[in-house]
Amino acid sequence: MDIIQALVANLQTPMFLAFLLGIIATVIKSDLKFPDGMYAGLTIYLLFAIGLKGGVKLSNTTLLEFYKPAVAALVLCVTIPLLAFGILTKFGKYDKANAAALAAHYGSVSAVTFSEALAFLDSLHISYEGFMPSMLAIMEVPAILVALLLVKMNPTDKTEESSWGKIFHELFTGKGTLLLIGGLLIGIISGKKGHEQFAPLFETPFRGMLILFLLEVGIVTGRRLSDLKKAGVFLIGFGILFPICTAMFGLYLGKFIGLSMGGAMVLGTLSASASYIAAPAAVRIAIPEASPAIYLTASLAITFPFNLSVGLPLYLTVSKYLFGV
Repeated sequence: MDIIQALVANLQTPMFLAFLLGIIATVIKSDLKFPDGMYAGLTIYLLFAIGLKGGVKLSNTTLLEFYKPAVAALVLCVTIPLLAFGILTKFGKYDKANAAALAAHYGSVSAVTFSEALAFLDSLHISYEGFMPSMLAIMEVPAILVALLLVKMNPTDKTEESSWGKIFHELFTGKGTLLLIGGLLIGIISGKKGHEQFAPLFETPFRGMLILFLLEVGIVTGRRLSDLKKAGVFLIGFGILFPICTAMFGLYLGKFIGLSMGGAMVLGTLSASASYIAAPAAVRIAIPEASPAIYLTASLAITFPFNLSVGLPLYLTVSKYLFGV
């Protein structure tokens, strides 16, 4: 009954309903669309807000509290792409370029899935560690580098054309990484006094901006639904089952290192999420022969909707079971 109650509660959140509305709008061929540049503006707002708020919370966190979760985050974002690459090449029979591209997406994280997980926990009045946004920042880049290293070890003519310098530049100067890390540093340095200054813009309006962003993501996801026919049974199964397995890994690891029930659920959600902002940009440069129809369909049209609808309540239910709640 716990998972059914959690599922119903999640499906009733305005964030999920806005995402669903976006999909419906596309399916019925509505003329609903966001003005040019609004999607990018919302992305900048959300990533910067997550970084700022996480930085303030991190400024009040001791190294003793933080180092275990930080090490766990690094373990996850190195292990997950290695597992994904092995499964995709051995069982999915994907070529190394497409397997590495998918591994990069599933090893990295989704800021929007993370934000929805926090909103879901907040709606249920379940607490979690304030430094969790720093886990998002830690896990975004390393997994992409691991996946790119895998394909660089078996280079093709096209992958050799992309220098590591260009790849690193894209990863560390891309808006996702820059806004998250920059926001974290600003939040840490400015602390509580700084939070009082930016709170009116980045606290209360955050949920509203997230709803608008998910409406746009729903529209984009709706456009990719037709690609599911071409995806094949294996990719659809991978896009659902692999995140469940990595979520369980994250949940157990979260409990092992002493996170709260809510914190373990968030770490499990990060482990299950798939990037569709940072990873596509890096993959486009480093692995040009990889097919966007494969990695974008998997992350955006399969895993993201699954996590948003069924995944979050499932991970919360397992977390409750682990903590005996």
